[in-house]
Amino acid sequence: MNRDERKRVRGVMLCHFVASLAALGMPPFFAILLSEEFASTQLHLVGWLYVLPTVFSALAAPWWGRFADRYGARRSLIRAQIGLALGFLLASQAGSVSGFALALAVQGMLGGTFAASNTWLAGELEGERLARALTAMQASARAALVVAPILFGYLIGGISPLTLYAWLALLPLAAAALVATFPAHGPTREAARAADSASSDTRSSPPGAAKTVPPGLLLWLQFGFSFACVVTYPYFIADLQGRFTGLSTVTLATLFSLPHLVYLALSAPLGKVLRRYCPRRILTLAFAAMALACWAQYGLAGSGWQSEAGMWLARVAMGLAMTAAFVALHRLMSSASRQRAGRLFGRLFGRLDAAAKWAGVAAGLGAGVLASRFGLASPLLASAWVLAALGLSLVPRLAQLLPSPSQRTRT
Repeated sequence: MNRDERKRVRGVMLCHFVASLAALGMPPFFAILLSEEFASTQLHLVGWLYVLPTVFSALAAPWWGRFADRYGARRSLIRAQIGLALGFLLASQAGSVSGFALALAVQGMLGGTFAASNTWLAGELEGERLARALTAMQASARAALVVAPILFGYLIGGISPLTLYAWLALLPLAAAALVATFPAHGPTREAARAADSASSDTRSSPPGAAKTVPPGLLLWLQFGFSFACVVTYPYFIADLQGRFTGLSTVTLATLFSLPHLVYLALSAPLGKVLRRYCPRRILTLAFAAMALACWAQYGLAGSGWQSEAGMWLARVAMGLAMTAAFVALHRLMSSASRQRAGRLFGRLFGRLDAAAKWAGVAAGLGAGVLASRFGLASPLLASAWVLAALGLSLVPRLAQLLPSPSQRTRT
């Protein structure tokens, strides 16, 4: 990327991070919010509330996509920030669980900042430049997941959750004002494509260069991995509160954020190390390691420092495996994007975004059902099983990556 491109990408990342603080940081405290603000003991509602904005965001995404095509990606991004702020303000005024649910629905219907940000980036960049920008956007989301729970865990001790929503509405409004300062048009995608082609012609592919994968396989990996990650979110803090008595809210929030902190610290250096290896093989090993980490968290009891230390180690291992999986997925997405042109390029990333959203919907609903029937720790076990299934689904396909004897003879 040139200097102007990096400046614009960093600006979009900052705006997405600011807007994501409340959207991603408050849901882990929904159980506390229900009990303190609405005197509700129906903890199974947490999973439903957790997934509600995602449902409406997935339903509204096609309409807002047409809005961006007609009025421009920058206006769409400003619109998403303002819609998110409106949802937060409505949440702060909720007088019942149903009113709070309505505010979350508005947040999903009028928000969609991640999709809007990716749409803006797709209009500016392409190929390798877009792949790096999308990786940076994932880092922005992880940063919000790291900072927000720890920050809000501290603030909720002195501010009611609904009052905190009112103050947080200022963040997306500030982001909208910043987006309004962005230039309306950046370099053309044709120029970006030419630059990528010239760059690829001047250097050889690394030994582990990603090969194009079928779109169906990519969608399945995106959906399954997103499901396995999100299903562990809604009840994690509530589960640890019951199993590890005496831990402070800040400590619980830190444990929740730890895998995402590992991603922020290691995604760049790990990406360089793993560049030489086949991304499908990386995914297989990463899924297996993450499944073991989730299984370990499910089995840990809440007595003694050994169990607490085990939880910290399991969360670090989960973060390492998650980071490796994201690095491999981004390489596969980048490879697939190079085979697309024009509207097919946007269609590919639109489908991937939809797969992640519907995975979040299924994970939130599944977490609610599992927690109510099998206990608050059961989503961790479900994640382990899904990850194991993903890894097994890749094993028969590993042989397809090796050249056939006839191909080796021709080369």
